Amino acid sequence: MQTGWPIPGLSPQYGCISGKMNENKAFVSWSGGKDSSLACLRALTAGCEVSYLLNMLDESGERERAHGIPLIQVNASWGYEPEFKAAVRRLKREGIERGVFGDIDLREHRTWVERVCEELVIVPLLPLWGIDPDALLHEFVTAGFEAIVVATRVNKDWLGRTIDESFISELQECEFHAAGESGEYHSFVINGPLFKRRIRVSETERVRHGDHWFLDIKRGELE
Repeated sequence: MQTGWPIPGLSPQYGCISGKMNENKAFVSWSGGKDSSLACLRALTAGCEVSYLLNMLDESGERERAHGIPLIQVNASWGYEPEFKAAVRRLKREGIERGVFGDIDLREHRTWVERVCEELVIVPLLPLWGIDPDALLHEFVTAGFEAIVVATRVNKDWLGRTIDESFISELQECEFHAAGESGEYHSFVINGPLFKRRIRVSETERVRHGDHWFLDIKRGELE
């Protein structure tokens, strides 16, 4: 079984199967944040046929999406591996044989992805793996994505802030991980090349849990 990155037959740039890619249906492990969005775009650009976005969420985690790809949302507990496997097995019955993941450089995440995909006989594609996080964040902004900060352990004033070149510069000045892999921030994408309609966030509340601040989105509308 093919696993991980690099994989024989993959495009070095995107990490997707080369050749007749339209015959290789895939799902994207979808969080609604910048990394899964960019991974999805890279997969599509490379020619992968992304059939579904698979979103694992807790009981309070549902968000409306405005893109044109079918979204499957599965209610799951914190340790969601059983629910994830069950959802992927259902997708396999529809001919889905590949999964796209937005992991960048956290080895334990990749190890989990590879182990679970091997058990499910699914080929994991990691189009962002090993690429400089600063370069990926610039690529995300340049591609036309619009995202806001929805969680942070650094500065509560970041909540609701647009992730743009100014934000990237501030991250660099503070020497924070560009992807927020140490919990500096988490994002929610509201518009971009994957979207048919923009999500306008109209009502929010700042909430603190432990050492993290969260932007609880109370209301949003499609524009």
